[in-house]
Amino acid sequence: MSKERRRYIRPESLNLLDYLVVDDQGRPSEYSMARTLNVSKGGILMETHIPLPKGQQVMITLGLKDQLIDVMGRIVYSASDAGWHHSGVEFFHVSDNDKRILDSYVTAFHKLHALDIAKHPMPAA
Repeated sequence: MSKERRRYIRPESLNLLDYLVVDDQGRPSEYSMARTLNVSKGGILMETHIPLPKGQQVMITLGLKDQLIDVMGRIVYSASDAGWHHSGVEFFHVSDNDKRILDSYVTAFHKLHALDIAKHPMPAA
């Protein structure tokens, strides 16, 4: 079993997002849509139709419930599966207001997930 290296728990969550690839000089490049597979206070796993290389910077606008937040992140993980591309993004810049929105979303999601587990526990093996 592999050792978990994330600082934050990432509950599964499907949200639409758009992202803008940013080059080394901070200039905008490709713009596209994706969806999240999981979200945490420190990053996301997103699914795209094109591969994004490890180390690439992206500016992301993420829809959480009825609010939008903007974050800057760096691709720290990249893999492909059945024509879809998964990119682990670590946030390195989030405004204070967007951080509060993200924190409250993740906290509420954890509570909802805990209630769901309590209502539908996994059967014992």
